[in-house]
Amino acid sequence: MVWQGKRVLVTGAGGFIGSHLVERLVCEGASTRAMVRYTSHGLRGWLEESPAKDAVEVVYGDVTDRDSVLKAVSGCHVVFHLAAMVSVPYSYQTPHLYIRTNIEGTLNVLLAARETNLECLVHTSTSEVYGTAKYVPVDENHPLQGQSPYSTSKIAADKLVEAFQLSFGVPCITVRPFNTYGPRQSARAVIPTIITQALTGTEIKLGSLSPLRDFTYVEDTVDAFVRAAGSPAALGAVVNLGTGREIDIGSLANLICSIAGSRSKILADPERVRPTGSEVERLCADNRKAQALLSWTPAWSLERGLTASIEWTRSNLSKYRPNEYSV
Repeated sequence: MVWQGKRVLVTGAGGFIGSHLVERLVCEGASTRAMVRYTSHGLRGWLEESPAKDAVEVVYGDVTDRDSVLKAVSGCHVVFHLAAMVSVPYSYQTPHLYIRTNIEGTLNVLLAARETNLECLVHTSTSEVYGTAKYVPVDENHPLQGQSPYSTSKIAADKLVEAFQLSFGVPCITVRPFNTYGPRQSARAVIPTIITQALTGTEIKLGSLSPLRDFTYVEDTVDAFVRAAGSPAALGAVVNLGTGREIDIGSLANLICSIAGSRSKILADPERVRPTGSEVERLCADNRKAQALLSWTPAWSLERGLTASIEWTRSNLSKYRPNEYSV
């Protein structure tokens, strides 16, 4: 896609992936609007520190409020919908919040898209919707299984997108990232949890060490988002975004320690273990559809991405609380 002259909205623009996506769109020449959740502090999340912050139109609101969503979507050619509640552990405590934000919020974006002359809505799913893999690599035809309130809310959001595509012709594509990581990610995710503890202490406390995951560096994920919006053949599709390489959490922690030069002891902390039946034991992406529809393959190896993440975290440790369990 030629982004010059395109007005683009990113919901969840102040977050981890959203802020990286905003910067990429600004570099591509898009007229970029960032929807940031309103707070009385008026903060813009990671966009506060972004080199692109002065080139972005920031609108405050909440995806659970239909009026603010419609205002944000109005006049846009492309919408990237990333706003969501994302922590699995916190979803056990506040499932209603996840229903409201992830399902009702997505419904509001779809309603706004239906009322405007939108060219493309890129909806963000998650590999968690698959649950524990019944086969690997996991392709887009794999059954969906809600093993947490979070994943269930995302399954429902994905199905709403499918319904609006089929019922009303809203031009949508659903991208399904597999464990995106990189600079700016919060400590509720496993890689920054490991890195911050490895850099600051003698112990690394984690939940279960056996689950297998497919980790994708944030720049690769963002590249796929941009390609998705510019791929007419992908409209109506669900597309996995992963590397096809899996690693268990214990081995991941050892690899991070090796790169960081840490001798921290790796421990399983019962407080961090998911409820029985809720832990997703294995995820590894089949990314052939992304290759075919988006001409996308990951450029970052796990080792290269972890090195970049460690270097960034080392310079930004004041933004984290390594001794606390973040949910």
